[in-house]
Amino acid sequence: MIGTESKQQEIIKAYQFRHACKAFDTNKKISDEDFHFILETGRLSPSSFGFEPWKFVVIQNEALREKLKPVSGGAKGQLPTASHFVVILARREEGLRPDSVHVNKMWKDIHHMPEEVVQDWYDFYKSFVETELEDNDRLIFEWSIRQTYIALGNMMTAAAQIGIDSCPIEGFDKKQVTAILQNEGIINGDDFGVACMVAFGYRQKDPKRPQTRQHLDEIVEWR
Repeated sequence: MIGTESKQQEIIKAYQFRHACKAFDTNKKISDEDFHFILETGRLSPSSFGFEPWKFVVIQNEALREKLKPVSGGAKGQLPTASHFVVILARREEGLRPDSVHVNKMWKDIHHMPEEVVQDWYDFYKSFVETELEDNDRLIFEWSIRQTYIALGNMMTAAAQIGIDSCPIEGFDKKQVTAILQNEGIINGDDFGVACMVAFGYRQKDPKRPQTRQHLDEIVEWR
């Protein structure tokens, strides 16, 4: 059994290993078992109210990657070279309304809440949407997108722990990427919108300089 200190060092080494990989070794592919593990850490990630407002679209089709390339400037190096390329979708506002099919499915079918508990949560969540999110479609969708970044971070960290590189990507035209995914039948109606992208694979070469960050004392304040 690995001791606590050894486990801590193993995790820190994974964080030190990880960097935003701009291009991957096309001769190395992630095994099905390893990528399933990465996806599973996304699936098991926490989300506000436990709504899991995400969908992970694994883009392996080369023709589709080529269509995305002209409108995804931040992924020009990753789209042609990544072993696995994922577009993370966030559930849109209609699917996160208190009386939506998805919210009720999560309460009743996934979390198996009794009817009286569902009613209590419905009242509480309805108040949250009306006050914290101002019952505003854009704010609800942005809140949904923030949840997907929890899964994104967990997947990248999990990948690093087994020696797999990654790169989170926001540099793309959301409207055009959305249009492409709609034309491909990946996004249907107003159920989901594009949150971010992430590429996985094995680095071509090590980064030119070691990872740099601010000192812990500069970003942590104790009171």
